[in-house]
This record gives sequence, structure tokens and C-alpha cells, in this order.
Amino acid sequence: MRTHLDLDVWKKSIQFVKKIYEITSKFPDTEKYGLTNQMRRCAVSIPSNIAEGAGRNSKKEFKQFLYISLGSISELETQLIISTELNYQKDNSLLDELNEIRKMLFGLIKSINI
Repeated sequence: MRTHLDLDVWKKSIQFVKKIYEITSKFPDTEKYGLTNQMRRCAVSIPSNIAEGAGRNSKKEFKQFLYISLGSISELETQLIISTELNYQKDNSLLDELNEIRKMLFGLIKSINI
């Protein structure tokens, strides 16, 4: 039986969470309860919703949770742009990696529709 642990998009998003934690650990202490917290919560939400959806009983519910993950991606994308604008981080490759996760999620959603 396959689970979320077998999904490449889940694995990639777990690795991305680690990068977000690394980067935000260097943010100013004044952002501890602001941008740092928001970015970490969004990042964790991506694989968490993939896992929760995979554990549901229907394709419809699974897709619903994948769409929630997509929402978290858009939110995190915005926060990465803000953190760059504020000069808290300069790693623009994170946006590319986040977009790759987005594409993988769209692919998974499409495969569920078949």
C-alpha cells in the first residue's frame, strides 16, 4: 500500500521545509513572531496537507488538501519575496524550487483526475 511517504512531491517539500527553517533562523529577532513564524508555518503546511489528503478516503478529499497545499505555496512565495525585499535573505533559487513543488502538485492533481 502506497502512502504520502512514497510521493516525490511530499519528499521534496519536506526538504524545502528544512531550507526555510535554515534561512529564517538568520532573520532578525524582531521577526521571530512575524515573518519567521509565518514562513515556517506555510512551509510546514505544504507537506502536512499532502499527507493529510493522502490519508483520506476519497480522491475528492485528497485533491482538496492538495489545493490547500497550493495555497500555502502561494502564501510562502509572497513571504519569500517580502523577505528578499527587506534584505533578510538573497536566495532567489528558493522561488524556483517552490515553483517546482507547485508544478509537481499540479501534476499529482492532474493524475488524480484521470
